[in-house]
Amino acid sequence: MSDRADLRADCASCFGLCCVALPFARSADFAMDKDAGEPCRNLLADFRCGIHADLRRRGFPGCTVFDCFGAGQKVSQLTFSGRDWRGDPDVARRMFAVFPVMRQLHELLRYLDEAAALPSSGPIRDDLRRAFEEIDRLTRGGPGELAEVDVRAVRESAGGLLSRASVLARAGLSGRGKDRRGADLLGAKLKGADLRGADLRGAYLIAADLRGADLRAADLIGADLRDADLRGADLTGCLFLTQAQLDSARGDAATRLPESLARPAHWPAPAA
Repeated sequence: MSDRADLRADCASCFGLCCVALPFARSADFAMDKDAGEPCRNLLADFRCGIHADLRRRGFPGCTVFDCFGAGQKVSQLTFSGRDWRGDPDVARRMFAVFPVMRQLHELLRYLDEAAALPSSGPIRDDLRRAFEEIDRLTRGGPGELAEVDVRAVRESAGGLLSRASVLARAGLSGRGKDRRGADLLGAKLKGADLRGADLRGAYLIAADLRGADLRAADLIGADLRDADLRGADLTGCLFLTQAQLDSARGDAATRLPESLARPAHWPAPAA
């Protein structure tokens, strides 16, 4: 299995693909419109972001919560052997088409890696490892092979295994029966709620009040936590929570986090 370093973004080894290949629309997350394949106006000649330290204040909080899970550097350095997209329209076209595919495959690798490490995954650990190895093999194909990958089929197959891993990990917890998968919980009043072991896969928790909520071992894969209030909440042991999800939410020094994730820089600092 991966040591996880390959599943973390290394922007210094990428050709700014998230700043070029993907589109975004003027909104609360982005200060302007940008088409797919159009370089962001803030992208510098060396592929760094010219306003990286000031993205939130300049109207680009959406950039601060994006995670390619290491797909950017793999497309840049492995798939295209270090050739960048500038000056070659054909390379640019193929690179921009492959990047979203690689990003989805790397996201699955990240989840499978976490699932295989869960102590409760013993009965299916070999299946998880085989799925990881197969998807990892796909990520090492050439541009043409990657373009032919049926991402939906790959996601469905891996998703079934991840669901089984989730059920095993949450067995016996008080919130095990709380199935809120894909639920519309925008702005929901969940202050102090007992959500231990709850299934919150793909739930819309935008601006939800989760202050002091107990989310230990809750399954948060794909949950939308933008502007969710996590002050004082307990997120230890959460399943499939990513740094990008955490960065999109609000919290404080009392928010308890999984050991693998960092406290977002824009959250209030603990009192000295």
